[in-house]
Amino acid sequence: MILEKVVFGFFILLAATLNFGFVYGDIADPSHHHLWELFAATIVSLIAAVLKFGDRSHIGAVQLASSLVVLLQLFGAALVWFFGVGENPGPMSAAAMGSVVSLSAGALLANLVSVVIMVIETTIQRR
Repeated sequence: MILEKVVFGFFILLAATLNFGFVYGDIADPSHHHLWELFAATIVSLIAAVLKFGDRSHIGAVQLASSLVVLLQLFGAALVWFFGVGENPGPMSAAAMGSVVSLSAGALLANLVSVVIMVIETTIQRR
């Protein structure tokens, strides 16, 4: 067993599940989407991307690219959340929350691509 692969697989799967947990629910209802869950998904995705630096394989490069897409989407969602709340002192509008969840759903898709690549890489490994 290669500990590096276990740790990377753990963080990739954790990032995908945290992102799914954030996206799940009514897209426009802020009570279904918690800020700290978005924060956790972003931090875990950042850790997963950092773990991929140094891998010189083609599959590693594609996984790093998908991790960077995840980070871009989640940072965008965090910025929309920040500016969406900053405009109004009350609760976030349904339109702003819809944008946050849509960006997070794009990150979820990139996370799923990374998970599929990880599974494919695992199945083609020779002993």
